[in-house]
Amino acid sequence: MKRYLVFVILLLSYIPSFALHIAGGEIYYTYIGPGSAANSDRYSITLRLFRECNPVVPAGQSAAAMPSEVELGIFANTSETAGALYQTRIVQRAEFDVVSLKSPLTCIVNPPEICYQVGYFNFVMDLPKNQYGYTIAYQTCCRSFIILNVQFYNIPGQPTSGEGATYTCTIPGTDILGDKETNSSAVFAVKDTVLVCQDKKIKLDFSAIDPDTENPLYNDSLSYSFCNAFNRGAATSSADVVPSAPPYDPVTYTGGYGGGFPLGEEVSIDPKTGIITGTVGTAGGYVVSVCVTEWRHGKIISVHRKDFLLRVAACDFAAADLNPVYISCDTLALSFKNESTSSAINSYFWDFGDKSNSADTSVNSTPTYAYPDTGVYTIKLIVNKGQQCSDSTTALAKVYPGFSVNFGVLGSCLQTPYYFTDSSYAKYGTIDSWLWSFDDGFTADSANPVHYYTSTGIKNVSLKVTSTKGCEKSVIKPVEIRDRPLINLPFRDTLVCNSDTLQLSASASEAGNYVWSPAVNIIGANTATPVVFPVDTARYYISFDDGKGCSNTDSVTINVVDSAFVHLGSDTTICLGDTLQLIPSTNALYFSWSPAASVSGASVKSPYTSPANATRYVVTAKISKHCIATDDIVVQEIPYPQANAGPDVSICYGKTVQLSASIQGSSFAWSPATGLYKANTLTPIAGPQETTTYMLTVYDTLNKPNCPKPAISYVTVKVASPVKASAGNDTSIVAGQLLQLNATGGVNYTWQPVTGLNNPNIQNPVALLPAGITSITYTVKATSADNCVGYDDVAVKIYQTGPEIFVPSAFTPNGDGVNDILRPIVAGLQQFNYLRIYNRWGNLVFSSDVSSGGWDGTYGGEKQPSGTYVYVAQGIDYKGQQLNRKGTVVLIR
Repeated sequence: MKRYLVFVILLLSYIPSFALHIAGGEIYYTYIGPGSAANSDRYSITLRLFRECNPVVPAGQSAAAMPSEVELGIFANTSETAGALYQTRIVQRAEFDVVSLKSPLTCIVNPPEICYQVGYFNFVMDLPKNQYGYTIAYQTCCRSFIILNVQFYNIPGQPTSGEGATYTCTIPGTDILGDKETNSSAVFAVKDTVLVCQDKKIKLDFSAIDPDTENPLYNDSLSYSFCNAFNRGAATSSADVVPSAPPYDPVTYTGGYGGGFPLGEEVSIDPKTGIITGTVGTAGGYVVSVCVTEWRHGKIISVHRKDFLLRVAACDFAAADLNPVYISCDTLALSFKNESTSSAINSYFWDFGDKSNSADTSVNSTPTYAYPDTGVYTIKLIVNKGQQCSDSTTALAKVYPGFSVNFGVLGSCLQTPYYFTDSSYAKYGTIDSWLWSFDDGFTADSANPVHYYTSTGIKNVSLKVTSTKGCEKSVIKPVEIRDRPLINLPFRDTLVCNSDTLQLSASASEAGNYVWSPAVNIIGANTATPVVFPVDTARYYISFDDGKGCSNTDSVTINVVDSAFVHLGSDTTICLGDTLQLIPSTNALYFSWSPAASVSGASVKSPYTSPANATRYVVTAKISKHCIATDDIVVQEIPYPQANAGPDVSICYGKTVQLSASIQGSSFAWSPATGLYKANTLTPIAGPQETTTYMLTVYDTLNKPNCPKPAISYVTVKVASPVKASAGNDTSIVAGQLLQLNATGGVNYTWQPVTGLNNPNIQNPVALLPAGITSITYTVKATSADNCVGYDDVAVKIYQTGPEIFVPSAFTPNGDGVNDILRPIVAGLQQFNYLRIYNRWGNLVFSSDVSSGGWDGTYGGEKQPSGTYVYVAQGIDYKGQQLNRKGTVVLIR
């Protein structure tokens, strides 16, 4: 017997207490004031530990409880990274709290438990001022089970296997703060925890509060980043241990994870707010360490960290999730899709925010919508509309077409500058950024950069531009880098009249020699700008030599004609206020329009005009001062028809209103036709089911000539939301029991009949029914603030018994819709506690704490056999007495 005891003692002393339990922690401190000794400071120091409420524990292992005491090490830093033990402290737990998800989703598939215990360990101590400050640390051997991003072993008897944790903070010394400044650390907020499902977008708040940010002398600021979690150091079990001295080793990350990306590459943290966003693709536990950096007067004074275990569940829920902004810079059309996918989504409803079109909706999963005009629209997505598990969200749709990107390039040859010129265009907003890539490893961010190449060949130059409206586009163009210069000519093909003279012009990117040929009918053949006077169509060649061995040739063709001509076509009409482009047919090069004030450009070839009266336009077209032609055209303006759809109106849901419109025109049409009666009149009856904007379009076909375009006017019929009156669920009581009624959905209420009611004109009357009545149905009329009404009723069954829980004696869960579910019927209860069903072996196969809950004859997803089962039920009657019932029920298949 003694030998057996000795063996047990030896075994227990060899195997460590390998109890894994801690899910996260942080140490923070608050400066209180000067210490009791000279040149010292007093601090309140707190260790906060997190533990899962119900950790998953594999067979053969245990999960230690939240410690009742801890041992912390205080190290006097000997450099910026190292320290020596100054003192240890055994600290009792001062506070214990539980945080859990307070508002879980009701329609979640495979919902996880989200619950953490929080322990607080606090002490106050004086610390002498020193150069490098202090490090305070707590170490434990073990983290929670099932961690995906950190190395973990489960090998009993090996105290050094697996990854533990070190939670630490640093109090800066005089080398950072000087002799007069002090510091309190940032403190991470402990908030209602959140649900994180794999492949679903997350938003986690890891923000912190620093009391020194409110100090006008310090005005500290905070920034956030992911950082390495620390390993256990000296700890080999969950028992108290003197922590090892800094610096501390990071944990070993696995699976492509790291301190800077603990949740994968798709998750990031906002450096300004501490908000973590992104998606996590694999369910499991993740160690996340967030560092908050404290800044003062433009320098870092301290880095505070929080280490926390985040559980990602293999759960799912129906969610509407859109990008914050959708933008179209090419066309008026945009395509949309729900960024969240779920097996629980079975319908989509899109509202594209187009106020001019009541039919701007879709039930497609990935719709495309063409907007009528530019601007910003608010789109809305509802998944599972009208169902219990519904969700909605909104986003902005920005429509700014007319955005293009392009550029030009001018260069001579190798080793000489190439001039790049942005020619991008933004019809809306302005271009605000440029990014060039010259296909040789160099980039630029100005609008018109200059670049030197060191090798010839085709370079695929790219330019990306953005606009103030959020548009972004790129273009890639091949640029040939030559070994000879590029000659710039203002034209290579032009026109002159015979006997005219013409000055030619050539330029290159650098100085050099110019020679024109042939030397016929030319003056200044050895200059960049000679004068020629050909008598017939001719081609002149230009040769350029930069004097450095870089030369090139080009040519100009001069077409010689006898005269100029111009034709404007027949007189025409436009609608009053519209714009017309005057396009002549001509061989001329120069133009002059009159009246000049009535056109967009008096010297352009094809100007625009918008006359207020009938106007004659005359154009003078010239090739030279000797070659001139003229023509004219009369443009007559015709007024638009007139349309007035009348004032906007409001109606209750299900009601109608008569519209009243007036026009000046020959015909009209209303659209949409939805909800309109007698739409072929100017006084149709409108009864839409939702707020609708009707468009009245008026045409004029009587006047000759007439304006071919319509006039348009709008009227909005605002439909108040249906009054969703509710009288409550049908119920049952016993004779003599007071019944509290309660209606919702309106602001005023009227109940019928008044039998037994203390006041039929309030929201929540009390009914005391006379003897002999076995059932009654009350109807409530609810009136909204819009003076619209809705109705609902509640059926009340009165049992001529005392308070009771009725349980059927048999049920048939065969899926035929009849008697498939075993449910209790309660009468006279103010509270239903439970219904529990046991099989013949005494095993609990069903339990519910709501009277509407029922058993479908299954347990653990398996159909239970036919036979007799025992039920127990309990409730509190309306007099406050406990009511217990027990019996048997037969399951029949």
